[in-house]
Amino acid sequence: MSFFIEMLLKLFFILSIIPFLVSEKLQKKYDMKINSQIEYTLFTGPKKVALIGEEFIEETSGMAVSRKNPSWIYVHNDSGGEPEVYILDTLGAYLGSIRLEGVKNRDWEDLAMGPGPIADQSYLYIGDIGDNFGKAEELIIYRIPEPDSLGIAMTATPEIIKLNYPDGPKDAETLLVDPISGDLFVITKREAKNTLYKASRDLLTDGSNITLEKVMQLPITLSVGGDISADGSQVLIKNYWVIYYWARIEGESLEETLSRKAVLLPYEPEPQGEAIAFEPEGNAYFTLSEKKLRVNPVLYRYDKASSDL
Repeated sequence: MSFFIEMLLKLFFILSIIPFLVSEKLQKKYDMKINSQIEYTLFTGPKKVALIGEEFIEETSGMAVSRKNPSWIYVHNDSGGEPEVYILDTLGAYLGSIRLEGVKNRDWEDLAMGPGPIADQSYLYIGDIGDNFGKAEELIIYRIPEPDSLGIAMTATPEIIKLNYPDGPKDAETLLVDPISGDLFVITKREAKNTLYKASRDLLTDGSNITLEKVMQLPITLSVGGDISADGSQVLIKNYWVIYYWARIEGESLEETLSRKAVLLPYEPEPQGEAIAFEPEGNAYFTLSEKKLRVNPVLYRYDKASSDL
């Protein structure tokens, strides 16, 4: 039965992206602005950076750009993949990997950068938060410090932080860590209005088991990824068709920012695009899809319009 349901979901997704693919082709051919709600003056693009040809990077679900080495992009595969974070450069070339020791990739769905227990140290947060059938009793966050230098095959023993929802299991694919407050956020996927949950920074310790705080519903469905710029001033959330963008007002909490209406940004439809990340200064964002329908994933870059730099 579960196989049948999964196949129906995949069929629904394939059918749902057809109008978006058609509209994109029309836009390119006739220079049409099909969706009048999309803001084309904030970010330009997309720029096709590179095809990702490595066979072991075919189901990219999470992505983050290094704070220490802005030319590095961290990515990982989703459920059933190796418990590894792969490193690309910003031109799409493979550089190496970090293997997380003693853990499994049950359903890794997103990757975030943020502060942690040591001041002035940037950390990778790997979110094992996927749950297609709503049966998982807990979510698991793996936290490792960013490496100082590059190795072909590095290893790390992660801190393990367990989370649970106050109102039962849910599927989620979006993980955010606020660089200002240090709080961690999870956004669910399946509901008509996705829900934002929060874990406060002071609770995020190795071995902790945290009940998430339910914050609010968002006017977004099928959220699959997100990111916050390194200074906390810009926020992105995407689903399969749209990228939502907020410019954060100084002094706002992330919850207050997300309660305002988002701006829609340009997006190149992808076979199954789930990964998105800002470059650290927030002057560009990248997207990357899983490999689907024999279409190799493409790394896309969207640069901020020159007048906003």
